[in-house]
Amino acid sequence: MLNYLNETLQERLKPIRLLLLDVDGVLTDGAIIIDDRGVEAKNFNVKDGHWLRLLMGGGIEVILATGRVSKALEYRARELGIEEIHQGARDKVKIYEEIIARKGLLPHQVAFVGDDVVDIPLLKRVGFAATVADACEVVKSYVHYIANADGGKGAVREICELLIRAQDKWPAIAARYEL
Repeated sequence: MLNYLNETLQERLKPIRLLLLDVDGVLTDGAIIIDDRGVEAKNFNVKDGHWLRLLMGGGIEVILATGRVSKALEYRARELGIEEIHQGARDKVKIYEEIIARKGLLPHQVAFVGDDVVDIPLLKRVGFAATVADACEVVKSYVHYIANADGGKGAVREICELLIRAQDKWPAIAARYEL
């Protein structure tokens, strides 16, 4: 058992089959770098990426949904093996509803990590709602878990580890690394 999670939170994590993530402010620190030619760059945390791959290897699907459109995100998602991304997503609830219908999931099987007021409608609908330490304060009252780390600084890694451990997938991962 996870000694730092209460039993109710562990029960919320056990049925999760899909992790839906916002991008800017969650997978990144929210900064957007645009050079003098208009080329956009984003900072992604390698620890978040590694743990997303571990999570997906454990059978939990990851889908990204963001209000912005970015070639950098397409590249990073491809690099991580994330097959489904929704860019220019103005209505994340509609996207979520389409995804769960298509995949035959129930709300309690979905986790979502968001960081700003636009994410609240979706945070209220999923089985496990989480946010990053530097999220908009009002968002924090709508989630089941607030990461200790900021967005783009290991918060997603932390949430992936929670899911992996709550679903008892840690022993198999630890064995690969001879821990």
